[in-house]
Amino acid sequence: MKKALFIYSFFLISVTTFSQQEAEVIVNADLGQYNIDKHIYGHFSEHLGRCIYDGLWVGENSSIPNINGVRKDIIDALKHIKIPNLRWPGGCFADEYHWMDGIGARENRPKMVNTHWGGVVEDNSFGTHEFLNLCEALGTEPYICGNMGSGTVEEMSKWVEYITFDGESPMANLRKKNGREKPWKVQFWGVGNENWGCGGNMTAEGYAENYRRYATYTRDYGDNQLYKIAGGPNVDDYHWMTTMMKNIPHRMMKGVSLHNYAFTRRWEDKGDATGFSEDDYFSLLEHGSRMDNLIIRHSAIMDLYDPAKKIGLIVDEWGAWYNVEKNTNPGFLFQQNTLRDAILAGLVLNTFHKHADRVKMANIAQLVNVLQALFLTEGEKMLLTPTYHVFDMYKVHQDATMLPTVVKCGTYNRLNKKLDAISVSASKDKNGKVHISFVNIDPVNSIDIDCNIRGLIGGKLTSVNIITATNTDSHNTFDNPNIVHIEDYKGATYKNGVLTLKMPSKSLMTVELN
Repeated sequence: MKKALFIYSFFLISVTTFSQQEAEVIVNADLGQYNIDKHIYGHFSEHLGRCIYDGLWVGENSSIPNINGVRKDIIDALKHIKIPNLRWPGGCFADEYHWMDGIGARENRPKMVNTHWGGVVEDNSFGTHEFLNLCEALGTEPYICGNMGSGTVEEMSKWVEYITFDGESPMANLRKKNGREKPWKVQFWGVGNENWGCGGNMTAEGYAENYRRYATYTRDYGDNQLYKIAGGPNVDDYHWMTTMMKNIPHRMMKGVSLHNYAFTRRWEDKGDATGFSEDDYFSLLEHGSRMDNLIIRHSAIMDLYDPAKKIGLIVDEWGAWYNVEKNTNPGFLFQQNTLRDAILAGLVLNTFHKHADRVKMANIAQLVNVLQALFLTEGEKMLLTPTYHVFDMYKVHQDATMLPTVVKCGTYNRLNKKLDAISVSASKDKNGKVHISFVNIDPVNSIDIDCNIRGLIGGKLTSVNIITATNTDSHNTFDNPNIVHIEDYKGATYKNGVLTLKMPSKSLMTVELN
């Protein structure tokens, strides 16, 4: 009888048109199949603008507290959110970076022009040792993007040897001479970056042929097994993905990358980071929500050639991209970060969870002072952006089992288009705790949510966290660094397997049931 009532209730949910102010959610706590790989929560640090210099790197002699030259406040904040991996040195910069310029005594390292990003001088003071020492301090895995565009097979092969070989060889001996006796462990290697564009303007077929050469000569040393990532398509270039999956032997790659940014208008005028209209607010989220369809269509191609899903989709550049802030170097890509960006981050992370069977790594762009950054710095000052707080609130999903959900809700309508008013993702961790993350994109209306938790025996509500603010463009400043942050929320109840809450407009929540 109870089963019949549930089926009838679900039928009513299915045929009911929900108002904009209510939603029904079902979380299947006993049907989890795929793990949400922690590496979906990866980050990206390119030699671009003030990301590395004046962002991460201040030098050992700086008055700013640092660990081996990297800001201690940022290291502490990244450890708090359990950063799983960090991508470096680019980006477009990777395909003009020659790694041997960034080793040895800093005063002897040659300077170069960063032709991609502002034409500034790159003095190579932050190189291989500095990056890998940072990763060790963070307890995170390095993800190195090698130079295919202007480099050589020999150059990348020697870089792998320099870093990972524990034996007698010219590169290993050079590493030891430069102060590192034992090799590092680095499994993640990208073979070029955006080689359809800034990485060489190659054809898909030309890149695939080059990749095979590079992958052949980048070798596993000892127990360091390389996870080689082929440079994948730009947004919806499905021919490129097809060519990668068809022309590269699967034994030679573990992943294919995908890049997709969200902006509000068009590439030439991406809209402003603050002071935007509600149309721009909607447009940014509508553009960002296309990530779901991109993953579906690229995954369908990958499934044709890799039905066992052994090759990961690596979304190693994603985030919001706006016009640069006024009176800043246009090549530095500096932009403010608002509640709107936090909402975008929640939507995209929920999408990655949904596709946990195929998406194995992702890297938001970028870490400090560039694009959708987690941190902004100004001299000794550092602030956490709204996007940082999403990664903090969502860290509970790392390596947890994705729980299938069913959502019935109203829509948020604008510009003759509509989006689901809420987005939901749920997971169960190794200790049996269930976490459910909700995003309400509606900038005006709160939403009453009834969330049925199926397959969870017992359980109690242990915490609810919320991120919201007065306006969609609310943001943290150095004078007021806590305008957008995580707070406890007390307006939820859990009884007889049903979670009930009123979700404020323009907000994100994560609920824990133990």
